Amino acid sequence: MLIHRSKRALILAVALLTITLTLSGCGKSSDSGTIVEGKVNVITSFYPIYEFAKAIGGEEANVINLLPTGVEPHDWTPRSQDILNASKAQLFLYNGAGLEGWVPNFLKGLGGDKEVQTVEVSQGIDLIEADGDDGHGHGEESESNSGHEGEEADHHVDPHTWVSPKSAIVMAENIKNNYIEVDPAHEATYEARYQELIGQLQALDAKFTEQLSALPNKEIVVSHQAFGYLCRDYGLTQHAIMGLSPEAEPRAQDLVALSKMVKEEGIRYIFFEELVSDKLAKTLASEAGVETLVLNPVEGLTKNQAQAGDNYFTLMEKNLQNLIQALQ
Repeated sequence: MLIHRSKRALILAVALLTITLTLSGCGKSSDSGTIVEGKVNVITSFYPIYEFAKAIGGEEANVINLLPTGVEPHDWTPRSQDILNASKAQLFLYNGAGLEGWVPNFLKGLGGDKEVQTVEVSQGIDLIEADGDDGHGHGEESESNSGHEGEEADHHVDPHTWVSPKSAIVMAENIKNNYIEVDPAHEATYEARYQELIGQLQALDAKFTEQLSALPNKEIVVSHQAFGYLCRDYGLTQHAIMGLSPEAEPRAQDLVALSKMVKEEGIRYIFFEELVSDKLAKTLASEAGVETLVLNPVEGLTKNQAQAGDNYFTLMEKNLQNLIQALQ
């Protein structure tokens, strides 16, 4: 009887989440900023790339992020002003690997005579094929001028490269190289800022490696299948609520099986993220008798995080501390 009640509760939770995601899927407009003459104008597709581009570009660059604060990147589409700004910029930096399903049409909107250099910053990373699409268009085919040609929806490439500091190091180098390509006169300053950023990323990488390797437990349960690169690079295994089935939305039987696994493996925390609904994570945690913690995929800042001065590094440090708490 208890099992049947649990299943009914999980089925209801799946239905409610589907309605919530449908209602919240409408994209919001971005506050895109303006093009500045005399600087390298850079358009970035979402937050982590924006932060790295700002750090490397410094005073020589005017970096405009397309996504506004508090918006989850999978639920967003560009507006006409974004295309206009990009057509006047020198660099358009996007993650690729299927994250931004709107990019092919965006690039077509720039016109054939565009001067902007488009860069897929995940190029060179050993990409992971996910178990299934997560319902956010992650299976979209990469742009033909990228280094990941032919990766169509059936492959379900995991686009969340930046969540691992090891991958972020590759992304930062791609950004630096393209700054130098469009503005070779300032190569030395771009290189110096890049070395500073790389030093921070390498220190973060070393900290994750040292502290996670010492923990006795290695399995985490997350709300969104966004931590594949983090897990691969630091010896962890993720079990995701979202993305467990090809239908994108989790099925009740998947959640029941996951709840059973949580109990059997002695997992003490279910991780959720702040830019998407936490309802299923909390439902699963309640049913399994465990607690919840934040594990941030760093896809963007909430308004409170922006006001508090958070950035990629502070959020990743918080992730590390929460992983240590959960895996001790």
